Amino acid sequence: MGGEAEIWTLQGHAQLHEAMSAPYRILGGGSNLVVADEGLSERVIRLGGEFAATDLEADPQLSTSEQLVTGWVGGGVPLPGLLRKLQRLGYSNLEGTVGIPAQLGGAVWMNAGTRFGEAFDGLHSLEIVSPEGTRTVTPAELPWSYRDSGIPRNHIVTRVRLKLRPSTPELVQEKMDAADVARKGQPKNRTPGCAFKNPTLPSGERLGAGKLIDEAGLKGSRVGNAMIAPEHANFIVNLGGASAADVHALLALIRSRVGVDMQLEYELWP
Repeated sequence: MGGEAEIWTLQGHAQLHEAMSAPYRILGGGSNLVVADEGLSERVIRLGGEFAATDLEADPQLSTSEQLVTGWVGGGVPLPGLLRKLQRLGYSNLEGTVGIPAQLGGAVWMNAGTRFGEAFDGLHSLEIVSPEGTRTVTPAELPWSYRDSGIPRNHIVTRVRLKLRPSTPELVQEKMDAADVARKGQPKNRTPGCAFKNPTLPSGERLGAGKLIDEAGLKGSRVGNAMIAPEHANFIVNLGGASAADVHALLALIRSRVGVDMQLEYELWP
């Protein structure tokens, strides 16, 4: 859904710096995104080429018998395919992100995850590019938290080193299967994913966003061709031909009916 945009698919750092010379947005897999019906005035950057390369060889300078640190893995690498490679190698730490249809850079930028784990579980270091230049940081240098890396909006995760635990393909697959089974109740229609983060009360208790929306009686509510999914209330699905305005209307309805501050998990452009 949504309007048109000018896409720049980039192969390397020189092209990236050229693309960043004018107003831009950075697109990962686009799986947690709703673009406005009128489209975008900024160029949209996608990472390809060297940013889609994968080096999973253990770095002997950084690895130990209990922890493997890989070479650089590009931000444009699709997360599902990366998880399959890690499973075949028997490398553990990122199983909790199974089923998330993201690119690695986007998953890191929002610290994507499930109740079984999140992207920052498996990070050793990150290369980040901004208009000010390129820098390498560790997770300890970022103010990351639940569904938030703390990386500013105009900064691009171009590549990362993964921090993994040696395991076996069988054990890694078991963990992936357990996380995957827990997601079976999610809707099969097209959707930008979970609409809202699970809110945290002042006491520190975290509430389930889907449960709150369900208790407000909003499952199945529909505006145009967008609907709050009957299977899971924290998903808004596209029944076919839905507009971004339809989704915005449902988000506003949820916020007006749920008596807790609800913060979006996916992105609205612009």
